[in-house]
Amino acid sequence: MKKNNNAQLICQLSAIAAMMLAGSVHAADAFSADSEWMTGDWGGERTRLIEQGIDIKMDYVGEVGGNLDGGFNDDKTARYSDQFGLGAALDLEKLFGWDNTQAKIQLTNRNGENISNDRIGDPRAGTLSSSQEVYGRGHMVRLTQLWIKHQFFDNKLDIKAGYFGEGEDFNTFPCEFQNLAFCGSQVGNWATNIWYNWPVSQAAIRVKYNFSPEWYAQIGAYNQNPSQLEHGNGFKLSGSGTEGTVLPVELVWLPNPGKLPGEYRVGYYKSTASADDVLEDDNGNNAATSGNAYRSHSSKHGYWFVAQQQLTSHNGDATRGLNIAANATFHDKDTNIVDNYQSLMFVYKGPFDARPKDDMGIGFARIHVNDDVKKNAELVNASNNVSDYNDPLFSPLRDTEYNYELNYGFHVTNWLTVRPNLQYITHPGGVDEVDDALVAGLKIQSVF
Repeated sequence: MKKNNNAQLICQLSAIAAMMLAGSVHAADAFSADSEWMTGDWGGERTRLIEQGIDIKMDYVGEVGGNLDGGFNDDKTARYSDQFGLGAALDLEKLFGWDNTQAKIQLTNRNGENISNDRIGDPRAGTLSSSQEVYGRGHMVRLTQLWIKHQFFDNKLDIKAGYFGEGEDFNTFPCEFQNLAFCGSQVGNWATNIWYNWPVSQAAIRVKYNFSPEWYAQIGAYNQNPSQLEHGNGFKLSGSGTEGTVLPVELVWLPNPGKLPGEYRVGYYKSTASADDVLEDDNGNNAATSGNAYRSHSSKHGYWFVAQQQLTSHNGDATRGLNIAANATFHDKDTNIVDNYQSLMFVYKGPFDARPKDDMGIGFARIHVNDDVKKNAELVNASNNVSDYNDPLFSPLRDTEYNYELNYGFHVTNWLTVRPNLQYITHPGGVDEVDDALVAGLKIQSVF
């Protein structure tokens, strides 16, 4: 009898093992080209977690930049920077029965160096954009997202609160290029010292109201705390060091003419923190020559426009076709180094039938330095009695930097995209004396 029981148990265990094995065959294997994750579906466990409300997020971005010609230092070399991400998106309705409620936690770790810093730009002025957008905000682990959001009134009202950055919801833009001038929220790149883009988080609240499927408006409040930029403060949750609040407001239109998607944004931001004038003192004189402190303003502001539109499809396939995008930001001339920026990008998705998931893009960007910043540098040089650009004490005069990028994204697998690119930077840092630069880049994006 005991032997029969053992035999039955063995048969039952064998059957269970066979079913598990059969399930794992259908689940995406690690390194499978068809899987959306490099590590696969973990024998189906990953899908089960998602069905239960837990979506694990693991990703990697690596970027290479090499100076082929020109720039401030034409000694040829290459630099590498990268970012690791780990987090989880939580459906709290599935997990705890909380209707229409989601949460997210995200950690990021950035490392490496940037070719723009020591080869392309004059170290006294730097560059305005960056040939490796993933570089920056310290070699450290940061808490980038820790928030919860809930929808009310049949999902018309959406409230999100916790720790996150402005660019997640306002002035949002995809990152299909390697040059910073074409990647992500552009307000954060040019609004000096107030708007912190990924991977920096801030205590924040965002309220959105959906008027219709095509229109919504939103407003936010973000703690402006420069101490969160400091090394070692990646997990700082206290309000010590707070200087003010950034208040963005935005109207978004999502048209779908002919089933070709588009997105149009117009927004305005105001910082309540005090900001120094770029030229004058409290008496209206030039601070560089008066010797007095620069005038302090009670706030600073700016506004933006973003337009994205798919123009064509490929034989009725809306996942393929030509897309156009444009960005423009304008900033307070009293307090901001960059007073305006514009860009135009074209991306063709699925350019070849044999490579239907590849993409190719070209972008053009203009970044203009506030005329008062240039005038202030002229006054500083005059007060120091220097006029030779090669003098170490000379403060370079900045005007306009132009960035161009041509790239091709190889969709190697569903979890790996490799994007070689060429970038051309005219007047790096807006400094006419710096040679135009040609940069070769390579961007690797992977989802684990």
